[in-house]
Amino acid sequence: MTDRVGRREGQRPAWHSMVLTPVVAGLATVAASTSLTGVIGGARWLGYVLVVVLLIVSTGFGLRSLRVPPILVAFGQLLVLLFVLIAVFTRSGVAGFLPGPTALEELGMVLGSAAEEIRTGLPPVEPNAPILCLVTIALGLVAVLVDTLAVAALAPAATGLVLLCVYAVPASLASEMLPWWTFLLGAACFALLLAVDGNHRHQRWSVRSSGPGAVVATRGHAGVGAAVIACIAIVFGLGAGSQLTAIGTEGRLPGAGGGDGGGTGGLGVKPFTALRGLLDQNGNTELFRIRGLGNDNRYLRTLTLNHFRPGAGWEIKNQTMSSGSPATGQLPVGPGVSDEGQTRTIRIEPTNWMDVWLPVYGQPRGLEDVSDDWRYDVTSGTVFTEKAKRADAYTQTALLSEPTARQLRASNTNPSLVDPVYTEAIGVDQRVSGLARRLTERAPTSFDKVASVWRYFSPGNGFTYDTQTAPATDPDALADFVLRGKRGFCEQYASAMAVMLRSIGIPSRVAIGFTSGYTTADYRSISSQDAHAWVEVFFEGHGWVTFDPTPLSDGRGYVPDYLRGNQGTPPDQQPTPSQQPTTSSQSPPPSDAAAAPPPGSGQDGGQRPDGTPSPWLIGALAGVGLLVLGLTVAAVLLRRRPGWAAAASQHSGPLARLLRSLPALIAAGWTLLLVLTVALVSWWLAVLTLALCVLVAPALARELARRRRMHAVAGRGADAADAAWRELLAECTDRGESIPDSETVRTAARKLAARHNLDDEGKENLRALVSALERSWYAADQSSGPELPPAFDGVRQALRRRAPLALRARLLPRSILPGWLGRT
Repeated sequence: MTDRVGRREGQRPAWHSMVLTPVVAGLATVAASTSLTGVIGGARWLGYVLVVVLLIVSTGFGLRSLRVPPILVAFGQLLVLLFVLIAVFTRSGVAGFLPGPTALEELGMVLGSAAEEIRTGLPPVEPNAPILCLVTIALGLVAVLVDTLAVAALAPAATGLVLLCVYAVPASLASEMLPWWTFLLGAACFALLLAVDGNHRHQRWSVRSSGPGAVVATRGHAGVGAAVIACIAIVFGLGAGSQLTAIGTEGRLPGAGGGDGGGTGGLGVKPFTALRGLLDQNGNTELFRIRGLGNDNRYLRTLTLNHFRPGAGWEIKNQTMSSGSPATGQLPVGPGVSDEGQTRTIRIEPTNWMDVWLPVYGQPRGLEDVSDDWRYDVTSGTVFTEKAKRADAYTQTALLSEPTARQLRASNTNPSLVDPVYTEAIGVDQRVSGLARRLTERAPTSFDKVASVWRYFSPGNGFTYDTQTAPATDPDALADFVLRGKRGFCEQYASAMAVMLRSIGIPSRVAIGFTSGYTTADYRSISSQDAHAWVEVFFEGHGWVTFDPTPLSDGRGYVPDYLRGNQGTPPDQQPTPSQQPTTSSQSPPPSDAAAAPPPGSGQDGGQRPDGTPSPWLIGALAGVGLLVLGLTVAAVLLRRRPGWAAAASQHSGPLARLLRSLPALIAAGWTLLLVLTVALVSWWLAVLTLALCVLVAPALARELARRRRMHAVAGRGADAADAAWRELLAECTDRGESIPDSETVRTAARKLAARHNLDDEGKENLRALVSALERSWYAADQSSGPELPPAFDGVRQALRRRAPLALRARLLPRSILPGWLGRT
């Protein structure tokens, strides 16, 4: 009975121990990476993760088949990861993928951009080139570590700590709970990894010898038990987490000053950083569709910033959930603001907007079709809620009438009518405040003072619009921009103007929102490329009035009538007739952020210019995938039918030849599928992948053949001795000493021992193996005895000691390759 158990356990297929563990380890890494859906937008990044995990698993598989030491396997996987990074995210690699000084410097710049994205970005971030590079590096390193722990160190349980770290990052950044399915998927793959490891350990224990002719059959369920325990723990953890919540944000507006909370979607906790992310992204996502605004070109306000901290920037201060009133119905009017004027009804339809803020136009007078959890703060003029959410289409009644320049000159910027926070200017560099005083010392009214500061930020004074600021030459960033650099985008311009106005006692704030977008046939489209920041100044009787100092030159800027004409509007801000919005369909205006894609944007692969995969490549992937899947299923079904291989070898028809070549076809199909998948990212990387596959293919074929024969030997069936002898002959051939088939077994054995200088132990094991082979030929019972496996293993060990294989012989085994290709 024990003999049958040991034999059955020893006949497991070769791929089970060679392929299954690294594949499941790779699946566990991919499953853990799905947690990033909470902090990275879209699904494009997941393709990069799949490709890099496939390459790392394949590299480990190939190097282990060459019996490379584990430390060198991990080094090889890291090297392949570096090749991927050079090929995909740089344009100056040697031969497209090899690291050189220029390529490494370029990669460092991409990583620097990624670090800036992490420092300033808010989830969910756009999957641009720096973010994709960072994700590829992080998940690639995780894949190498998980593969090393699970396969080389035989400690898959330790991978749980690594995978838990992957979940910890998005869990700490996302504003909401991560999707439940990502935890379930990760738990299932981790439990599967434990089960596979438990089964492998069980197989090793179950065939352990306890004496001559005896096999200890220890039937256990270690893998199943570990999987069950892991599943119970995950279910308990998810259940407890859904019921026990100890941390909340009750009564506190996300983004309020005085704390660095977790991120929120869109323009939440750190508004300027989210604004920068919208402007820097490669894509252009539609966010709103506006109806009822007509040809009015004014801005859509999302939120306002009221507190300036030198060295840290602008933030929201003294605004909480309790400071707002319900945003439904008619809205209150602030002190010092006239309620007279014509109102307009505007329909705002969010398309891809999720945030704690609900954008509005002008001075809001009423909101309809909004849920009860939205609040309106009359002081800041913003609509908000406690947690980021997607809003349905809503209707706003807005006062859009603009004062004239004469009316503003007759008005006064009375600080007593607004919160004192709007005039705070603590810690402003004296050079900046001195400049503001010099610019306004001859201005007779508050409006003229504001207009004088506004005019200063013009191209005539050396200011240029750019999403990249000038290199810093002054420790004070504000003074450096105003006095020296004079290059930046709306964040710098709005910040500088608002601070300068406060330094001379004029209440001002920074508003963040969107420019007018572009007009289609029946609505106005506002996209992520329209994100903008400007200044609002308080005038008694008129409320907060817009002043935009950013010198936009692409028609997106808005210059109201009170700043035109004799007020000296900078020429670069005067829109041309072709730039005025019309009722006809137009194309979105060009933007600095929509310039040529940076290195690593993925457009060198099988993608169209818009970043989407080429249809022919998708079709090829689908066709090859279905074909390979069909062949694999057919091979599995045929494997279950005894005698099919022998029948195929005895016939010479086309079908028999197809069956004999089925394993090679399946291997080639999976290789082609891998190459096409990598081509989605980069053609250079696809060529590299194909070259690596071709390089390791002979070694993989040799390793599979070796393992198949070793399992046959371990099974001690009728063909065990013959499989052992064929494997020894193949070992000799790989070492350059082929033994002709015409030689008798004993003669061949003598030549084998002499040519490879076997020691006494090796010769003794070789005699035992030859005896077992002859008994299998002539004895009535053709099954092999228990002495065959240790004798076979002893001869192999002797060959390794006395005639170790060179690296070239491992890469190009002569027993697999044709004779002319295996020769030097």
